Amino acid sequence: MNKSTLAIAVAVGLLAQQASAAGFIEDSKATLKLRNFYINNDNRDSEAGTAANKKAGVQSKVEEWGQGFQLDFTSGYTQGTVGFGVDAIGLLGVKLDSSAGKHGNPTGANSGGSVFPSDGNHAVDDFSSLGLTAKAKVSQTELRIGTLQPKLPVIVTNDGRMLPQTFQGGQITSSEFKDLTFTGGQIEHAKGRNSSNNEGLSIAGANAGSNYAKGEFVNKFYYGGADYKVNKDLLLQYYYGNLEDFYKQHFLGLVHNWSIGPGVLKSDLRYFNSSDDGKNGHDAAYYTSGDYHTQASGKGKVDNNLISGLFLYTVEGHTFGGGYQVSNGSSDFPFLNQGDGASAYIPTDMQISKFARAGERTWQARYSYDFAKVGVPGLTAGAVYLRGDNIDTYNSSKVQTSNGASEWERDITVAYVIQEGALKNLGLTWKNAMWRNDIASTRDQDENRLIVSYSIPLL
Repeated sequence: MNKSTLAIAVAVGLLAQQASAAGFIEDSKATLKLRNFYINNDNRDSEAGTAANKKAGVQSKVEEWGQGFQLDFTSGYTQGTVGFGVDAIGLLGVKLDSSAGKHGNPTGANSGGSVFPSDGNHAVDDFSSLGLTAKAKVSQTELRIGTLQPKLPVIVTNDGRMLPQTFQGGQITSSEFKDLTFTGGQIEHAKGRNSSNNEGLSIAGANAGSNYAKGEFVNKFYYGGADYKVNKDLLLQYYYGNLEDFYKQHFLGLVHNWSIGPGVLKSDLRYFNSSDDGKNGHDAAYYTSGDYHTQASGKGKVDNNLISGLFLYTVEGHTFGGGYQVSNGSSDFPFLNQGDGASAYIPTDMQISKFARAGERTWQARYSYDFAKVGVPGLTAGAVYLRGDNIDTYNSSKVQTSNGASEWERDITVAYVIQEGALKNLGLTWKNAMWRNDIASTRDQDENRLIVSYSIPLL
């Protein structure tokens, strides 16, 4: 029995004795979340249809549709100096439409397709999982062990498909001091958004990617940091993350809101410093992707400095924005990535691309509007355009395949949440993305996602 399972068993035993205590039952909440999810990804690059690319798992079109169910239960705490509780998340995904030609996994890889796990080269009919989290609280300090969904600068849960990604581990959060919050933890496993299984942790390049090999994975990611709210308009952050045998990462962040005229200017500044750790410094099996013309594998150790700034001005329902990001160093920006869909805490993490390759320089422009200002509450729309350049790539024969290559992406999102009546809180979302690039052996893509969501309070 591993540490996480043991801790949950102990906590559940305590709860069995104290479940009637005031607070545990009275403060419990349960919500059933429904998400109907459709995705259509059209690989428009002419190379997508070649025999070699088909063998490597490249399809000209990926299209899947499913219904997701997410049951969230959050208990209150038992009485006493130390309060105990337990949370649970139950996930079920049901296939509505998919096929071998649309699944996105023609080779039958373990990583699954776009939305569903794979049974050979077909999507499974349904998949499910249950996550339990034991928790204990003393004053303003809380310990959680089990299933976690952290959203921190050095580790971000991905929720870009029908069901969310989850992690297994332990985390402690303390807010004993006014306006200062400390967070620290250790993650051991990740469960992908298209999976029922908990897997090890890795990064791009070492997780085998589209080669569908086994890859290299570990079970220790340590993280910690602090959020300091200087005043109501200024937040300062520092975080540290260490994926054993892969990378060490320092993060500094600043978020500031400044009232200017009739609106508010939000400034979001972020800096990451990432370097190699353990085997990544000398073992080619643990290397990552990047600009490596001296390595026989075409990969190398983690070496990246990423700095970004995003500025948004909001006035009368309009939000205008722009930003710039530079990814310096030999490696691409590293983040937890098992090869089945992952998120990174950078302002260029878009619907299709992340714009964080070695040496890449990216600028972006944004606009969104809240139609509540013209009498249509619940309706929002927005668009973002990004362009990155200065991308160099090499193959495993040390031959340069891209010299100063570029990429651009345009995303459009329209969302509406019904505000009243029998269908109150029913959400409808359309997300459209277009991505173009001249990077060697990389496909252009057009993508549409249609999402219908609804939450039902049960407790």
